[in-house]
Amino acid sequence: MTHATWSKSAGLTVLEPLRDEPGPVLIALQALQEEFGYIPAEAIALVATFFNVSRADVHGVFTYYEDLRSTPPLANEIHICVAEACQAVGSRNLEQAVKTTYGEQVRDVFCFGNCALGPTVMVNGVLIGRATPAKIAAAIK
Repeated sequence: MTHATWSKSAGLTVLEPLRDEPGPVLIALQALQEEFGYIPAEAIALVATFFNVSRADVHGVFTYYEDLRSTPPLANEIHICVAEACQAVGSRNLEQAVKTTYGEQVRDVFCFGNCALGPTVMVNGVLIGRATPAKIAAAIK
C-alpha cells in the first residue's frame, strides 16, 4: 500500500471532513495513519489545534492505542498471537522461526479471537489460521 507524503496541508485535508465528528481525536489519528501510514510528531499538535483540545489529550490517545504508530510502516507487518491458546499449539516456536527470517517485522499480539485455528498470525492485515512459516512466506509474496 502506498501512502501520501506528510505535510501540514495534507494533514488538514484529512482532518477537515472530521470537523463535526463527536470524540474526533481517535478518529482523526486513525484517518491520518490511514493516509500517511503513520502519525508524524507534528500531527499531534495539528490535531490538538484543529479540534481545540490539548496536545496532552491527543498524545494520551496516541500512546494508549497500540496500533497507532509514529514511524513509517515496515515493508511487512507480521503479528503472531502469543495468548495461551496459541501458545498451546506452538506460537512461541513459530515466532522464533519467523523472527530469524523477518526480524523486526514480527510483533507479539494477544488474541485475534481465532483460537480454534491457532497458532494465528496476521500478515499485512490478513489473518492466517494454523500458521506455519511457509504460510507466512506465501502471504508475504
